[in-house]
Amino acid sequence: MASSAKPELWRTEVGDAVAVLKIPGALKRARTFDIDVSLLVRVPEDNAEAWHELTLEVDGKRQWHRRIASSCPGQTDGLDYHCRVVLEVGPALRIRAVAGTRGAVVQRLLIEAREDR
Repeated sequence: MASSAKPELWRTEVGDAVAVLKIPGALKRARTFDIDVSLLVRVPEDNAEAWHELTLEVDGKRQWHRRIASSCPGQTDGLDYHCRVVLEVGPALRIRAVAGTRGAVVQRLLIEAREDR
């Protein structure tokens, strides 16, 4: 029998270099989440040496990391990552995104987890 409850949506957004999203465990069912992480940085006019990076950890284990040169002088640039995580019955899930920069400035760091049913 299918559940008529709305799919879960968890989200956190910060204007800082670290974002943490905690999804509590469920005692009655496993769940699958589509995870989206988005970093937006402001790039300086003189961006010759500017870069930004994003690291994603799931339950304390590094899932993904990327560093790129910042483009678009005087505007914004960013990095995005998507993955899918199965959360078994019982345990909670902890997602941590860490931004790093040189020259560029973090404007927004977002983690969103949407349950896929």
